[in-house]
Amino acid sequence: MEGIFAIFKNKGPTSHDIIDELRLITKIRKIGHAGTLDPLAEGVLVVGIGSIHTKNLNYYLKKEKKYLALIELGKESTTDDEEGTKKIIKINKKPGKNEIKMVISNFEGKIKQKPPIFSAVKINGTRAYKLARLNQNVKMNFRNVEIKKIKIIKYNYPELLIEVTTGPGVYIRSLARDIGKKLNTGGYLKNLTRTKVGNFTLDNALTISQFSKIIKNL
Repeated sequence: MEGIFAIFKNKGPTSHDIIDELRLITKIRKIGHAGTLDPLAEGVLVVGIGSIHTKNLNYYLKKEKKYLALIELGKESTTDDEEGTKKIIKINKKPGKNEIKMVISNFEGKIKQKPPIFSAVKINGTRAYKLARLNQNVKMNFRNVEIKKIKIIKYNYPELLIEVTTGPGVYIRSLARDIGKKLNTGGYLKNLTRTKVGNFTLDNALTISQFSKIIKNL
């Protein structure tokens, strides 16, 4: 039952909710994950089961990741994703595909990125999202991150679907927000699927139900 596994996280539960389910299934307390997925995101969540394997999760945190990100242009969100309050942005013209290609090329490579205020980043020991929910002024610092590649999969204004290959620590919500700003349209992350973490992909990720059946058959 112990080891490193790829679990498919559905939309809705938090990454910690998945860990709690795995603890109930395995009866093992020492379980962790490498790289949080927001409740509204789905896809590959790498988990370590057992004390030896949880210690090795940092190795997977540093691995390359791939995402399919659906960006809604023409609006901004207080949380930079579907959960927040939306604000419609008036635009003079819809950006063309070539303009979008030029803009997103500026986000490839080693860049500075500011995490969303509704995130788990700690500010003086307190999670940023807790401060934001109290309507406190949350000041986020820029971080050095690497976005290896951004590919346009589909574009039909206002929706822009991109595939993003990243190093560790990248916030796709921030990328969606910043692309919208550069296009002067506003933008937020409408949907997110993590398709790959290192060698783990959607093809070899187990649902909670599949994992439970495997454990029962041991």
